[in-house]
Amino acid sequence: MSRLLGGRIMLREYRKDDLPWIRKWVNDPNIVEHLSDIFLYPHAEQSTEAFLDAMLAGDEDSRGFVIADLRTEAYIGQINLDSIDWKNRVGKVGIVIGSTDDFGQGYGTEAMRLLVDFAFLEMNLNRLELEVYEFNERAIRSYVSSGFREEGRLRERFYKKGRYVDVVQMGVLKSDWKAARQG
Repeated sequence: MSRLLGGRIMLREYRKDDLPWIRKWVNDPNIVEHLSDIFLYPHAEQSTEAFLDAMLAGDEDSRGFVIADLRTEAYIGQINLDSIDWKNRVGKVGIVIGSTDDFGQGYGTEAMRLLVDFAFLEMNLNRLELEVYEFNERAIRSYVSSGFREEGRLRERFYKKGRYVDVVQMGVLKSDWKAARQG
């Protein structure tokens, strides 16, 4: 898979030497509080290695990228298309920025825009979707600026820090993306 180049970042292939960078965030509560319940419990190094090995091996129904600095190729985070439904041309997006020092820098928005362009132009997908917790306002703003719209809510679907919160379902269609590019 080719690399996708942006203004400050690139989306590149996973590498074995990404393991220490992934290990830095995978058990960091400041990072994983915004992610799915698979991060509810500490992840052993073997679990992280198994994930990385799966990304290196590739899977017909997913495409994954490391978000990296454009000049140095240093790991910033990762963005993946999972559960690709080839018949209906739909992919589910997941993204993580691996250090709180890189939050608010626009890396996630740039990565999302690169992935959306790639998914619609090169993969010929028709729809991208994702889920985000209602308290992750920074992510929601980023997704909206990348063309996603709120399509629904799963009310009180997620239990976090002693309370139930909504899961926001968001999506972007190829037709909306095309219209935005032309406008």
